[in-house]
Amino acid sequence: MDSADEIRVLLRRWHEDGDHDARAELAERMLPLARSLARRYAGKGEPLDDLEQVASLGLLKAIDRFDVSRDVRFATFAVPTIAGELKRHFRDRGWMLRVPRDIQELSARVVRAREALTRDLGRSPTVDEVARRLEASIEQVLEALRAADAYRMMSLDEPLADGAGALEAIGNDDAGYELAEHRVLLRRGLEGLGAREREIVRLRYYEGLTQREIARAVGVSQMHVSRLIRRSIDTMRDSIEPVARAA
Repeated sequence: MDSADEIRVLLRRWHEDGDHDARAELAERMLPLARSLARRYAGKGEPLDDLEQVASLGLLKAIDRFDVSRDVRFATFAVPTIAGELKRHFRDRGWMLRVPRDIQELSARVVRAREALTRDLGRSPTVDEVARRLEASIEQVLEALRAADAYRMMSLDEPLADGAGALEAIGNDDAGYELAEHRVLLRRGLEGLGAREREIVRLRYYEGLTQREIARAVGVSQMHVSRLIRRSIDTMRDSIEPVARAA
């Protein structure tokens, strides 16, 4: 039985039998993952001990909220749940940069407008479309988007020890919207991967986990994770580059 199977057994013992010992064992086994996520948010004005406590709380919430009937690895659910707790902690403690109140409020409205327009249009909206929805100027929307960077905890542009060139193929965010075209290309590349490969790419380049942490989360060897990352990036590049050249 690999580690992922053992974790699922513990989850079933907790959710189906109310076994508190299983919950405690599961929390202990997954605590290194929570701590590693907390360390990625360190250096932003909050003590590491506090961040680790927040991450531990997020881990317990993930354990309690996980749906054992779904065919999903626990780590796939736990990572964004823990990260969400850490981000909420920073939001509750205030903006990382001093931003005028009106810009903070406009930034929140921009986020809601983007989400609504994305649902309505079936694609990412342009700055002009967001501005019209909010009855604001394009300059105001762009300023709000720049201010929203104060909330950003992790960046896809951050250099990584391996595979950094893959992010260059995706592109980075220029004032909030130039990334839209790159997202389409990225989605096309990801659609060519299997479910496990997509999850590994997400954990590596979005959540920023190390190969060792990914190996622990998905239940394979670190060497196998490294091979899967290289193969996935090659597959994505082969899918993306012809479309990008034709654009």
